[in-house]
Amino acid sequence: MMNDLKIAIGADHAGFSYKEAFLKSLNVKELKDFGTYDAASVDYPDFAHPVATAVENGDFDLGILICGSANGVAITANKHQGIRAAICWNEELASLARKHNNANIVCIPERFVSFDMAQKIVETFFNTEFEGGRHANRVGKISC
Repeated sequence: MMNDLKIAIGADHAGFSYKEAFLKSLNVKELKDFGTYDAASVDYPDFAHPVATAVENGDFDLGILICGSANGVAITANKHQGIRAAICWNEELASLARKHNNANIVCIPERFVSFDMAQKIVETFFNTEFEGGRHANRVGKISC
């Protein structure tokens, strides 16, 4: 399934190294890098908003945001009405975020997970489908 996906990715300075590694390792249909482009200190909203907008507009199927804790990028992305950004630090959370919450952006805390785990999180997130059913009603109540 991953080969058919169009993915938007972004990170701040604390997520830069994992973003760069994903750019080299992900095997997807399309992968667009929304920055940052080096490890100099930057403001995470400058990268989270463009990724969220690209997913919200339907230009990309899913997104990846990476920062030190994942909190900043998740809070920022979730300001967008069409976004359900989930902080995931293991495979089970990634699976549940997709199955139960229909999350469309995975937020990874680079300071708290290994890159090997980050890869497993992303693979699980991309390969898990929304279950719908009772969860669809709940997800439908999220937007204000």
